[in-house]
Amino acid sequence: MHGSEWLVDGQGCAPARLRDRASVVGLMDRIVTTMGLHVVSTVIHVFPGPGGITALYLLSESHLTIHTFPETGIVTLNTYCCTPRDPAPWAELLGELLGAQKVTVSEHPRGRAL
Repeated sequence: MHGSEWLVDGQGCAPARLRDRASVVGLMDRIVTTMGLHVVSTVIHVFPGPGGITALYLLSESHLTIHTFPETGIVTLNTYCCTPRDPAPWAELLGELLGAQKVTVSEHPRGRAL
C-alpha cells in the first residue's frame, strides 16, 4: 500500500467561518500539526463577496485541499498521504473550528498491488 486518502465533508458549518481566511487556514494548520505533515507550499484563494475559500497545501507527503461553501454551510476536504499515518480527528476539528454539525469521512487505501 502507498498511503491513504481521506474525503471529508462537513455540514451545518457557520457561514461566517467558511468565509474567514483565518478560520480556514487555522483548520488546515491544525490538520498538518495533528497528522505530523510537512508543508512545502500553499495556495489560498478567497472568493469575493459571499463566496468561500479554496486552499491547497502541497505536502512532502502529498496534499491537503479544502473548499468551503458558505451559502450551504458545507466544507469539503481531501487529504492524501503517501506514507501510513493515523487520521486527524476530523469531526472534532471541523466542529471546533468551523462549527460543523455533521461530519462524514471516507478513507481509501491507495496503491495496493493488483
